[in-house]
Amino acid sequence: MSHALSRIGRRRALRGAAAAFVALGLLLWWLAPWSEEPPGGTVTLSTGTRSGVYQKYGELLRTSLGRHMPDLEVRLETSDGSQENVRRVATGEADFAIAAADAVETYRLDDRSGARRLRGVARLYDDYVQLAVAADSGIRSVQDLRGRRVAIGSPNSGVRLIADQVLKAAGIDPETDIRPSSEGIDSGPERLGHGLDAFFWSGGLPTDGLKTYTEKAALRFVPIDADLVSELHDQGGATRHYRATDMPESAYPGSQLGAAVPTMAVSNLLITRSDVDPRLVEWLTRVVLKSRDNIGAHVHSAQLVDVRTAIYTDPLRLHDGARRYYRSVKP
Repeated sequence: MSHALSRIGRRRALRGAAAAFVALGLLLWWLAPWSEEPPGGTVTLSTGTRSGVYQKYGELLRTSLGRHMPDLEVRLETSDGSQENVRRVATGEADFAIAAADAVETYRLDDRSGARRLRGVARLYDDYVQLAVAADSGIRSVQDLRGRRVAIGSPNSGVRLIADQVLKAAGIDPETDIRPSSEGIDSGPERLGHGLDAFFWSGGLPTDGLKTYTEKAALRFVPIDADLVSELHDQGGATRHYRATDMPESAYPGSQLGAAVPTMAVSNLLITRSDVDPRLVEWLTRVVLKSRDNIGAHVHSAQLVDVRTAIYTDPLRLHDGARRYYRSVKP
């Protein structure tokens, strides 16, 4: 019997050693890429307006890249938003950018310069359309914007693209049926009720520029209901990237008074070009995913970045370097 117990003990020891060996192998496999000498050089990341989520995300990502890729200099360039970001990457003015999927699709459908070189790195988080008015405003629906002074964003912004589509779906011509303004997140909220009747914004939740304003003044969010989103889908093209959703009551507690607001969302992508070095893109993709918690502690919407969804960069094909990273972590 003692011999049998001894054999059982040896088997258990061997199984334990095998399991430990496998675990060690997996650990070394996971850490191996970090043991390589990271690529260096200089890259330009096009972000957004100074009070928007794109800019804040870019600043935090640059910090993370500095820790893991110390020989890489990351230059941040502010911009009007998604439309300008897509153009900059496509034409070589920037190496990477954050842009909403509808802006990327529009650029490709128009077959503009460099459109076929665009590639996806990661799907990041969703932008929510936020239509704000003064708390005591009589505007209750998108249709009520007719004849009003409405901020629809700068011509090169993703906000302008979305605002134009939403207004058209509501039967409003953005050029003739409203008094359009190009006010952005930097100044638009401050002018609500003071020369501005409504303000369109599209960004992660919460956006600092709006959150700061709601802490000192009252505003209200106008719903964009599911029927209007269906009207948008009927227009075809890039509108397929919009989805009906609710802005949760926790986004701006002081303004929403515990109520969710019907609206729509569109996914944000980190984009690059096909000619950017695959090894650089692989490292950058790894840092984006590994830095989710650190960035998410400061940019709430970034907490949703996940390897299981990051790979879906529709309408763009994945860059070869990004694909290499995702394959390395595939379960």
